[in-house]
Amino acid sequence: MADLYLKALESERKSLWAECRLKGLAKDTPQRLRIAELDALLQAHKAKKQG
Repeated sequence: MADLYLKALESERKSLWAECRLKGLAKDTPQRLRIAELDALLQAHKAKKQG
């Protein structure tokens, strides 16, 4: 079964990353901070699924 939470996180991260590349945003912008937060959420979710 598809993990919709995981797909939603990955989709949001991908769109934010594209926006950051397009606009050339610095590391301390809200978008880049959200990407870091999403990375932590993705890592925690994948670890929880494994065991």
